[in-house]
Amino acid sequence: MTKNEIVNILEEKHQELFNLIENQRDEKWLEGPENKWKFGQHVLHLADSIQLLNNALSYPKFILKYKFGKSNRETRSYDVVAKKYIEKLAANQERAKQFNIKLKAPSLNEKTFLVNKLKVQNKKLQYKTNKWKDKNLNNLLIPHPLMGRMTVREIIMWTAYHTAHHTQILKEKY
Repeated sequence: MTKNEIVNILEEKHQELFNLIENQRDEKWLEGPENKWKFGQHVLHLADSIQLLNNALSYPKFILKYKFGKSNRETRSYDVVAKKYIEKLAANQERAKQFNIKLKAPSLNEKTFLVNKLKVQNKKLQYKTNKWKDKNLNNLLIPHPLMGRMTVREIIMWTAYHTAHHTQILKEKY
């Protein structure tokens, strides 16, 4: 997937989420299935996730290389990254649950702030994606808490899929 295609899919997947949020009554923000995240927690999780990635991409490239290494394989496609994530999530339900157990439920007063934060972080990621050289996108690694080390290109594609994944959950369960 080219940088331009990645930027486009990031925009598409996030816009779908933003449209869903806009079409929900405010009360939905505080609702969710029993023992599951509330609507607002999904948005908070996505905003925090993309902000962490943007922070990592702000480090000098030599530090990323030193700390996490270089890839010794071909970059996986969007579909392969998505499939691998689904498999890892299915095999590690308890680990995934523990990773996010302390995620607070944002209040309705925080809704506008969080949605705007997610919009800004998405635009930052698109900008950073365009600024990075293809060589670095394909060679430098960043750790993912569930998937292990991934190339920067893969983790950015995963971010688009991750947003689509949560959007689908919100559509089905909320």
